[in-house]
Amino acid sequence: MNRPVFMKGNEAMAEAALLAGCRYYFGYPITPQNEVPAYMSRRMPEVGGVFLQAESEVAAINMVFGAAVAGARAMTSSSSPGISLKQEGISYMAGCELPGVIVNIVRGGPGLGNISPSQADYWQSTRGGGHGDYRTLVLAPHTVNEMVELTMDAFDLADLYRNPVLVLADGLLGQMMEMVRFPDPIEQRKTGLLRGRDLPPQDWTLTGCQGRSPRLIRSLLMKPGALEEHNFHLEKKYALIEREETKAEEIDCEDADIILTAYGTSARIAKSAQIMLGEQGIKAGIFRPITLWPFPYNRLAELARRVDRFLVIEMSLGQFIEDVQLAVAREKSLKQVKIGLLARPGGGVPTPEEIAARAREVLP
Repeated sequence: MNRPVFMKGNEAMAEAALLAGCRYYFGYPITPQNEVPAYMSRRMPEVGGVFLQAESEVAAINMVFGAAVAGARAMTSSSSPGISLKQEGISYMAGCELPGVIVNIVRGGPGLGNISPSQADYWQSTRGGGHGDYRTLVLAPHTVNEMVELTMDAFDLADLYRNPVLVLADGLLGQMMEMVRFPDPIEQRKTGLLRGRDLPPQDWTLTGCQGRSPRLIRSLLMKPGALEEHNFHLEKKYALIEREETKAEEIDCEDADIILTAYGTSARIAKSAQIMLGEQGIKAGIFRPITLWPFPYNRLAELARRVDRFLVIEMSLGQFIEDVQLAVAREKSLKQVKIGLLARPGGGVPTPEEIAARAREVLP
């Protein structure tokens, strides 16, 4: 399975989920992620798994909840409006500390919007788009091959922390075709985000008492002080995730004149702009968060010690830039640093030429 294969992003991601041991998929059609349920409807029976097209996005996420309670690896996928409908169920899963993988192939918004690629679900994804104090890990691939690797990582991280994990891609990544390699799951566990760590035993699942003490999974905690205590417990877990799971890619940042900061599709376009700027005698670095939550605040702050020009590229109206500003402000006053923004909302996709021109404007 390690031979290179030419595949569409949505289908490669779905196959990666199967390799990771996902045997339950619950979804509902919406463009531009329709290839995921279509692929799963064919492949799940072939691997002895269950595909179910739910009656709605709300039903789909609650089916993931049910499968997770029994200890199964389960996932759902959708695009922006559909993910909004899943938010209550994601909050329930986080409150009950249930693992599960949710894939968002983001489209233009707000409202029904359009089917073009977008990054406008950044706030929803990184701030916990449902109710209550909770967090989901958010992984942001920028190639089809990374969609494969990060999807496999997502299942392991979900089990490691008993927490929902969101894979945040977009319509361009979902629809494009590239050469990909499917790693062995054991090797991916060694080289990927899990870094060879063992997964904990599932001593919390509801499998029937079978001579043991009963187990209870719930998020309704009515005893005075019980819910507050549970929130503090979750806070400790989230702090551990922030310490252990932050990851970013850096290219030529140490002595850069300007750092291009982007994730996902925007980052792969920024890499072309970096080459263009180099030909013009401008040293441009690339800082690409791979984990959007936890966000690599500390590392970006360290880079702000040496670089005082940043350009944020995002396919949304100034959402991602807020985390860049928060990171830089840990090291310097924002008055000492110039942070430019190239924003393309509503399905707009930046070009390398646009990025290079905006970077030149930020430099003086």
